[in-house]
Amino acid sequence: MSSQIEAGLATRCIHAGELADPHGSPHTPVYTTTTFAFPDTAAILDVVEGRAAGSLYTRYGLNPTIQALEAKLASLEGAEAALAFASGMAAEAAVFLTHGRGGVVCVGDAYGGTLELIGEQLPQLGIPGHLLLGDELDRLDGLLAGGAGLLFLETPTNPALEIFDIAALAERAHAHGALLVVDNTFASPVNQQPLALGADLVVHSATKYLGGHSDLTAGALMGSKELVEPVWPWRKNLGQVPAPETAALLARSLRTLVVRVRAQNASALAIARAMEAHPRVARVRYPGLESFPGHDLAARQMTGYGGMLTIEVAGDGAAVADGLRLFAIAPSLGGVESLVTQPVTTTHHGLGPEERRRRGITDTMLRLSVGLEDVEDLIADLQQALS
Repeated sequence: MSSQIEAGLATRCIHAGELADPHGSPHTPVYTTTTFAFPDTAAILDVVEGRAAGSLYTRYGLNPTIQALEAKLASLEGAEAALAFASGMAAEAAVFLTHGRGGVVCVGDAYGGTLELIGEQLPQLGIPGHLLLGDELDRLDGLLAGGAGLLFLETPTNPALEIFDIAALAERAHAHGALLVVDNTFASPVNQQPLALGADLVVHSATKYLGGHSDLTAGALMGSKELVEPVWPWRKNLGQVPAPETAALLARSLRTLVVRVRAQNASALAIARAMEAHPRVARVRYPGLESFPGHDLAARQMTGYGGMLTIEVAGDGAAVADGLRLFAIAPSLGGVESLVTQPVTTTHHGLGPEERRRRGITDTMLRLSVGLEDVEDLIADLQQALS
């Protein structure tokens, strides 16, 4: 699809980035080739030295299947450029090593592996890592003024679904010459466009909603060419490029992203309302509920509230999870099948009991990833498990 054509998100999910195929395939073929031949030395030097676009070596990401995927990914977030990665954590690590060497500040909850990377592993490399809770924003300006050059956040967060004001935090970061990087995994480009709100870079665990079928592992980075291009050498030399087969599978999945996410939005809201009325549910965290503390902000910066919700049960969270029949107990999210996880046993188990208590992650908390089953069946499953 020509970059000059203005098109809606669903149209771009299908057509953006696709390469013309001489045999008439509507989709970019899978080029499993590891290396690409050139007619002469001048031609290969043009690609190696950046004077011409082209395929060269798959480990570098210079493979037509991967490059077509990246054009599609950039289009979905309204970005100039994108890089595909072997996982979401690979994308985050490469961004931190490229743009965060002066220090990384994470605001609010995040995936447990992200918190470990920022709080424990980056400092081993001499990169300061700072973890602030959502109610500690009064410390942010001091850290940014002290040299931390990258502010990172999820919104909605994992697992509490806390909402942060992207535009306001972008303004604060930019006032100190820092970058704002937003993990848009939970919202997806369907529900939220962080770059349009002032963020500098967006990352995704493409394993989740972008992939959507629990059959691939990948990550994505989107933003301006100026900020994305310096990340490319880190991805290349750390070996973080996805296989062409994975890239093609992800491009396949993106073609149905809009219809999947919109259906999951609707089901999650219906389940949240049902759980809010259930006597054995102490609390429901879902941005689409008017009772949710961040609802007004979410309504301003999101176009949908997502397929994730967290409930806190009155009793044994593990017993409720074990009693579910349609919701599978599994730590991932975003697929067509509904999943339940206790963050204390999976995504945030590595934080340790004290840090989990500090963040309000309790044994009674269950995180639900709502799939594409009939919503009446999912509600009935939760009700029988709670009973």
